[in-house]
Amino acid sequence: MKNWKDVPFDELLVESRDGEWGLSQPEVGHTEAVVVRGTDFSSINNPGQNLPHRWIKDHLVERKRLQPGDIIFEMAGGTSTQSTGRSALLKPGVFERNAPLPILCASFSRHLRLDASKFCPEFVYYFLQTLHRSGYMGVFHTQHTGVARFQYSSFKKHTTLKIPDLLVQRKIAAILTAYDDLIDINNRRIAMLEKMAEEIYREWFVRMRFPGHKNTKFFKGVPEGWKEVELREVCDEASKSTKSGEHLSDRFYLPLDLLASRQMLPIDHYDYTSAQSSLALFEKGDILFGAMRPYQHKIIVAPFNGVTRTTMFVIRPKKDYLHAYCYLNLFQDSSVEYATLICNGSDRPYVVWNKAMERMKVFLPQKEILINFEKIVAPILTSIHDFYFIQRKLAETRDLLLPRLISGKLSVEDLDIQFPLSMRDDSEADDRLDKTP
Repeated sequence: MKNWKDVPFDELLVESRDGEWGLSQPEVGHTEAVVVRGTDFSSINNPGQNLPHRWIKDHLVERKRLQPGDIIFEMAGGTSTQSTGRSALLKPGVFERNAPLPILCASFSRHLRLDASKFCPEFVYYFLQTLHRSGYMGVFHTQHTGVARFQYSSFKKHTTLKIPDLLVQRKIAAILTAYDDLIDINNRRIAMLEKMAEEIYREWFVRMRFPGHKNTKFFKGVPEGWKEVELREVCDEASKSTKSGEHLSDRFYLPLDLLASRQMLPIDHYDYTSAQSSLALFEKGDILFGAMRPYQHKIIVAPFNGVTRTTMFVIRPKKDYLHAYCYLNLFQDSSVEYATLICNGSDRPYVVWNKAMERMKVFLPQKEILINFEKIVAPILTSIHDFYFIQRKLAETRDLLLPRLISGKLSVEDLDIQFPLSMRDDSEADDRLDKTP
């Protein structure tokens, strides 16, 4: 580490600006923009992520629009178990997926733009991840009112990073980025599988082009032999209340905040010891439906045996051959809209099962059609769920390497490392990273 130097955090930056939230509707003098919130950080580079669109004043868009390599820094939010000060690195794919709209960070965040001639954005991003994981960011986390805030000015003033020369920064970043790139590739595979499952459902049960539809009689748009029934005739709410304790040691804790909007896999899970109150058991394969703020569209099939809170329904189809149909029916916007419509409460709207969600009307196709649908779609859903622990293992391996690489305990100076594709410039696409003696 002889060539590693102490660098005040402020010297890393060429620009840092706070975020904007703007308006929810178009207005003269405003530009439509994609806005990244703190809740989007964990899946910002996931191709299935849907970011909110807002209308921001024209002059602010020009001043604050983001570019690849920028880091978004969280200024407010956090929870009792997670401090503020999280960060997200914006890769080129985020801009490609949202083109031609500009991208900004939301209020309670700010963007960091580095001097790329001296500092590798990927390296600095991973350094910030290390600081957050180590608890360092918690020193600057305050909560005087209802919203926890990060003291950025104090952080910038008192934080000095030990940083190697640019070549070593890029080598370290290349190792860690290789894991994240593989995670991103798998995310694209997951997104394709999710879209495939949804499209088959829509083709069969929305467009009514199921196998044999040409030879089927329709009455007022409904195929002969299909029944309109209530949801409770197709599935049950099967959660079992429980208390915290060692009896949960063979389960994972999955609260609602670890489910992402419109995605079929959870973001992560916690150890069972984090499960404390209002708990409910679920089994692998159960359908978990976010009952608190259902408009967030958080609906998954559980990839493991676990425990959650009563803010989620644990739904279990009455027959095995109803599983894929039941899940994808609940995953539809129409089901989420129904749940939202019948919510109780205004501050924290929630839907109840008994005499409410259970009474949602659904079509029940003939058994033969449902069995064939299950045979086709169930393997797709299984493939999606198999990715959960693959992704987690990749992330765990990366996280084990992270502090050792960032601290210099694992030396990379003498390693001949090739850039991952996401870190290569066009001019160096075929070059080796280290060509020094």
